[in-house]
This record gives sequence, C-alpha cells and structure tokens, in this order.
Amino acid sequence: MSINSTDKGLLTPQNCAVVFIDQQAGMLVGVAEADRQTVLNNVLILAKAAKVFAVPVVLSASASPQFSGDIIPQLGGLFPDLQVIKHSSINAWECTEFVTAIRRTGRQNVLIAALWSEASLVFPALQMMEEGYYIYVVVNASGGISAASQEVAIRRLEQAGAVSLSAVQVLLEFQRDWARSEHHDEVIAVLREHHEACAQRTGNSDVTVGAPPAVSGTGDV
Repeated sequence: MSINSTDKGLLTPQNCAVVFIDQQAGMLVGVAEADRQTVLNNVLILAKAAKVFAVPVVLSASASPQFSGDIIPQLGGLFPDLQVIKHSSINAWECTEFVTAIRRTGRQNVLIAALWSEASLVFPALQMMEEGYYIYVVVNASGGISAASQEVAIRRLEQAGAVSLSAVQVLLEFQRDWARSEHHDEVIAVLREHHEACAQRTGNSDVTVGAPPAVSGTGDV
C-alpha cells in the first residue's frame, strides 16, 4: 500500500482507520461549543460507519476516571471486544500502547474524533502528521470547551495539513454508490436513526434513495 493511499482523493474502508480519543462521559459534559446530543449522534454515526464497513477502530480514554469518567457506553457497546487503551498523558501519542494500536491497523489515513479538541485532538494529530500519517478530523464528532477554542484547534490542524470532514460524509464516502447493495440497508438504517433530515427523506417508501423526495424543499445531508 502506498503512503498516500486514497482512492483518487477519496477514503475507502480499505485505506483508513478510525480513532476515538477520550470520548468519555466527563469530557462530553465539558463540551460547550456544540449541542452535546448532536456531538454524540455524530460519534455514533462515525462508529457505526466503521463497524458496518469493517474499518479498523482504536478506542482510547484518559486514565483519570475522576476527571473524564467512563467511555461513552453507546460507543463502547458497539465494540464490546475491543480493548480501550488507557493513557495518562493528555497527548495519546505519548502512550506506547496507543502508538502500537495505530501502527497495527496498517493504515496511514487516520480519521480522528476526540474530546476535547483543544488538546486530546490537536496534540496527537500534530505529532502523527510529523510521523507521516494523513489525518482526517471528524469535526462534528469532536468538541471543545468553547466555540473559539474549537475553531482555533481545527484551524491549527488544517494549517498543519489535516483535512476536516463530517461523520455523515464518512458514512457516505464509504458507501459511494447506492448500487452497492452489501451495506446499503445498514447505511440507510444509520441515517434514519441518527440524522433527522435523512430520516425524513428515507422514511417514505415511495421515495427512491438517492433521488429528491416528491415534496418541495431540500435538506442537507
């Protein structure tokens, strides 16, 4: 596999890994720049995208339960057999077990969703890029303690070469073509469960998926 192994710029289930850093109850409570339920929804969209398409996943969590709490149960429940890597450093890339887990995926394109963006996202992402990884920040599945600090965190990563994208974008990028029937129904189920606008579009059996609904108005995916 080549170092920059995208498919003409696009991600596929075969060329990337998905990493969740410090997605813990105590960290989610501290998110102030976005609605916490929305952040959680996007975390679950990303996690289910990885699960549906069998993309390698790494789960890591702060080793301070007093500060960060347990990993979000809805996330952990999707990967019951996956060990959660505990790290004492704010920067997960300074944890040997975390680095080993990333390298074991065999993927150079790494999608990261982390709480909080100011540190848990920025610190490892910057150092991973220095070591040759291509970092994709799932912005709406990450969160900061203020709008200003979230904006600065994402801007810093983009200036360093990271790419920003959304959870739904990842799900649809993995699917790519509605004619691919293997995971079609699972993808639609994720959209219906976690994305209100998509649920409205796909909830009507008279509407063909991928085509505009037979009503006026549009909605973003």
